[in-house]
Amino acid sequence: MEKKRIIAETERLILRRYEEEDLQDLFAYVSDGEVVKYEPYRPMTLEETKDNLAWRIGTEEMVAVERKDSHKMIGNVYLGKREFEALEIGFVFNRHDWGHGYAAESCRALIQRAFSNGIHRIYAECDPLNENSWRLLEALGFRREAHLRKNVYFWRDESGEPIWKDTYIYAKLSTDE
Repeated sequence: MEKKRIIAETERLILRRYEEEDLQDLFAYVSDGEVVKYEPYRPMTLEETKDNLAWRIGTEEMVAVERKDSHKMIGNVYLGKREFEALEIGFVFNRHDWGHGYAAESCRALIQRAFSNGIHRIYAECDPLNENSWRLLEALGFRREAHLRKNVYFWRDESGEPIWKDTYIYAKLSTDE
């Protein structure tokens, strides 16, 4: 078996690149409507998850989060490279692992690593209705910089009209530490 491509480790988690063996664990959360409620995609079928996993394996922007105790892959942190030494962060976790601090633990480790590697700013875009997400960002030391009103839509209604959504923008600077 190929050695895991580990990015970082925490007390309870292994942060690593995706692998073919992650298919069922990935499907468990990307197929859950409650988990992807605020994401720009609908719950995925197994076939869609296979295609999505291939993309995740091929990119360095997606970090798989694996529990050390069970070796189950429970979610991911997205770190997209942007201009001006900046990253965009996002996170999606299996609903059964919510409320245990795994998202905070994995994000904290990856944020620290990014800043130590010269990143200047990390920001996140968040639906104001996704209170769990923006509360986590605030707990991680991010500041709300903007509330954009009806600036984006992912879906259209029955008559074809966009379903507009607001966006919060949060950011943390390397100098905020």
